[in-house]
Amino acid sequence: MKIPRFIFTIPNLLSLSRIVLIPLLIYLIYEKMWIYALILFAVASFTDMLDGWSARKLNQESEFGIFIDPLADKFLVISVLAALMVLDPYLEIFDFWMILVIVGRDVLITFMRYLAIRRGQILKTSRFGKVKTAFQMISIVIIIMIYFVRKTGIYITHQSVPYWIMLGVTILTALSGLRYLFTNWRLFLPEKPKEDTNTQA
Repeated sequence: MKIPRFIFTIPNLLSLSRIVLIPLLIYLIYEKMWIYALILFAVASFTDMLDGWSARKLNQESEFGIFIDPLADKFLVISVLAALMVLDPYLEIFDFWMILVIVGRDVLITFMRYLAIRRGQILKTSRFGKVKTAFQMISIVIIIMIYFVRKTGIYITHQSVPYWIMLGVTILTALSGLRYLFTNWRLFLPEKPKEDTNTQA
């Protein structure tokens, strides 16, 4: 699969900024600097809305932008969820099946997009994918806020609350993947051989 050529535009820089911010965000989570992690994640999430809006407003839509935008979302969400699961004492190593489901869904969609490009088609999408991404980001904000209020002693929630939120994220992500499979299942069928139009009668 050929990666589109990078074009220096504001939308593309905003998309790339989400990837660049991941190491700093992971560091803040590791150090349990929850308020700073919350602010930084909120900023990173805001760029997801801003890059699409600026691309349309400034007429700077590009193939690279279409490629990097969903990829940046995936890297951001998966990295933060994995970091939160590692640090949460309530979660065990076998709970990482949730991360595997989320990663597996994204790998599947990327493979289906590759098949569609090879066949000169466009992968059929739906608003469900956008809803899934928004739900993931909102859920992460809520989880970080839970850790923050616990640390400050403002309010103590049950230890299992982040787990159930992550479970909800996993289920919605899996349903989103199934929706893609349902609407694009023909991509997995063998290609029909093209008829030779030059065959003489």
